[in-house]
Amino acid sequence: MRILGIESSCDETAAAVVEDGSRILSSIISSQMSTHSKYGGVVPELASREHLRAIVPVVRLALEQSATRLQDLAAIAVTQGPGLVGSLLVGMTYAKSLALVQKIPLIAVNHIEGHIHAVVSQNAVEFPALALVVSGGHTHLFELRAGLSYRLLGKTRDDAAGEAFDKVAKLLGFGYPGGPVIDRLAPFGDPRAVRFTLAKMKGNPLDFSFSGIKTAVLRWVESRDMREEIDRRRALLAAHHAPSTEAWLAVTPRPTLDLLASFQYTVIQELLHRAVKSAEEIGARSLIVSGGVACNSGLRAAAHSAHLPCPVFFPAPALSTDNAAMIAAAAFPKFARREFSGFDLRAQANLTLA
Repeated sequence: MRILGIESSCDETAAAVVEDGSRILSSIISSQMSTHSKYGGVVPELASREHLRAIVPVVRLALEQSATRLQDLAAIAVTQGPGLVGSLLVGMTYAKSLALVQKIPLIAVNHIEGHIHAVVSQNAVEFPALALVVSGGHTHLFELRAGLSYRLLGKTRDDAAGEAFDKVAKLLGFGYPGGPVIDRLAPFGDPRAVRFTLAKMKGNPLDFSFSGIKTAVLRWVESRDMREEIDRRRALLAAHHAPSTEAWLAVTPRPTLDLLASFQYTVIQELLHRAVKSAEEIGARSLIVSGGVACNSGLRAAAHSAHLPCPVFFPAPALSTDNAAMIAAAAFPKFARREFSGFDLRAQANLTLA
């Protein structure tokens, strides 16, 4: 049984064909990074326009690479939310059109649930499990039970972890998206050189907050005359779309490398501390880490070397960032339960899971 997945929640137009819930026959992603990088972040109107340009060829290529005809599909899955409403509407409108013409079920998928299935569909995860979904837009902790029911345990109260990475990188002149650049440069600094103090959470101790550490970096920069240094990095970025690690190192002094290393170390420790605490509380037999920040090599290394109470599973790098294979995989349990959507399905920018 094959399901076509369509994902357009933010700035990637993606389509994939998945067979029997786990076998990925194709996964096509059209990135808008070059469009948005000059603005230092995603511009919603531009994102919607780029989705309109890309959706048809991306879906067509996904079908071609999987040797699948539209009439071979059992269903079409599409991201309903959360995300940018204009971007969501492009994917949903096209998915509805295909499902209507082919007279096959339409399945709405929560984007966060998709990230969880990027791991569950490819690994032997034991339940109950804890899922840490961490990306540019999300930092959530969920309890997963057999049958894939979800219970929200904690979430960020302000910035998502990936958002904090990108904002710190932009502040220091590394451009957007900056999380991967920080990850590449952090090993060249001392992770304990700069001490950050994070606020203690009142209320739910499993919630996150990353606005404080972002502000601490800003204060660190303001206390030093870094304008020339930051301008050199911005000039390098303007001259080279994707500078090498060596090029970045040439314009990044040791104190800044120490800052990056300390920032990344603190964020990772914050993520793992709450993940371990949550896993112990629910008696988790597996820990799932998914989302774009799951690509971070520092997070992966720290998770595998830490004394975690259960095995930890990460998605393959290609399934960490936004993709449609995870959306199609998440649709299979819904198909089995006949959880189909009507053509009055609406995009929900703030859709919740659980």
